[in-house]
Amino acid sequence: MISSSAPQPPKTASLLSAVVIVASLGYFVDIYDLVLFSIVRVKSLNGLGVLDPSQVTEQGIYLIDMQMGGMLIGGILWGILGDKRGRLSVLFGSILMYSLANIANGFVQTVDQYAWLRFIAGVGLAGELGAGITLVAESLPKEKRGYGTMIVATVGVSGAIVAYWVGERFGWRNSYFIGGGLGLALLALRVGVFESGMFEQAKREDVARGNFFSLFTNSERLGRYIRCLLIGSPFWFIVGILITLAPEFGKHFGLQGSVTGGLSIFWCYLGLTIGDFASGSLSQLLHSRNRTLQVFILASLTMVGVYLFGLHGASTTMFYTVCFLLGLAGGFWALFVTVSAEQFGTNLRATVATTAPNFARGAIVLINPTFKALQGSLSIVGAAAFIGSVLLLLAFWSASTLPESYGKDLDFQEV
Repeated sequence: MISSSAPQPPKTASLLSAVVIVASLGYFVDIYDLVLFSIVRVKSLNGLGVLDPSQVTEQGIYLIDMQMGGMLIGGILWGILGDKRGRLSVLFGSILMYSLANIANGFVQTVDQYAWLRFIAGVGLAGELGAGITLVAESLPKEKRGYGTMIVATVGVSGAIVAYWVGERFGWRNSYFIGGGLGLALLALRVGVFESGMFEQAKREDVARGNFFSLFTNSERLGRYIRCLLIGSPFWFIVGILITLAPEFGKHFGLQGSVTGGLSIFWCYLGLTIGDFASGSLSQLLHSRNRTLQVFILASLTMVGVYLFGLHGASTTMFYTVCFLLGLAGGFWALFVTVSAEQFGTNLRATVATTAPNFARGAIVLINPTFKALQGSLSIVGAAAFIGSVLLLLAFWSASTLPESYGKDLDFQEV
């Protein structure tokens, strides 16, 4: 029993409350770590003795698959814990895990060590965003909820910009040390962050919490969940294939100069930072999450076409401009996570909000081998065009058929 003198979680919080600030900074460090490998991929593998370009590409895909595999597993584990034990325990537990893995990454001597630590980091990275978005969504008034999650995402994705700057100036090992240190420093801010009042209320009710398998026992609920996953998957095709493999695409396009994965990620995430802000604001102005998602998905489809078919013989400046516009159009990521949280009741909200972005990220584990298999018959451009078109069209259909969640009262249970 909680004593009457103990601090009680407020029913609602402000846009600049501790919960929004901590969730934003947590996602900042999360994104820093998530994209850091893509930024230092070539330098780190060269430093470990992998010098052949084809092996750098192959080993890089292997390491990304390990990281994303960890995120798939972590998404389920942290999501269930978030609904059973609380949003705060997941928020800070995940930050601690990926911070320690980050520091350990700075000491690796072999590719296998690197791979397993990326797996562990992936498990840790899986928890922060879902827990943070859930906590913010349940803590803010419903008319301000979209702005709160917009702040979290906008601040968070800027971590990729800092990761590029650090990676270029301090070397790949020090970049991992810095990321781990930032995460550990963030844990000091946990004072003053309260657990969600909705979750505390749900604990007192006789309803199962965090039952992941219940997502598959009801066809209507499963339909909502699958559509949430489909909305988020295209962005990780954009980042995991088009942007991460920018040097390989650049050679195929015959660009007037060479491009780097790190600078491609920098420009993509700069666009994403602005795009997340724009999509969150537009959804509030239109009073519709779904219409905003449709606009940004169609913009993404257009920019994927420009990237694949409009850059042959282009300058590197034009290439990086398109990377920026790809990120801008892909700025529906924050909205996707917000919608995932709003679609489900308090007893399953953290499970969905945590598994959905991680399953969407983890889709790269399926996208990569499909992409490699299709290259033989369709070429690198044809394979990317086919996969991107399918994913974006499915995302558009999902956004068009999912129930509208703007202004929805989140104080309900899934039964």
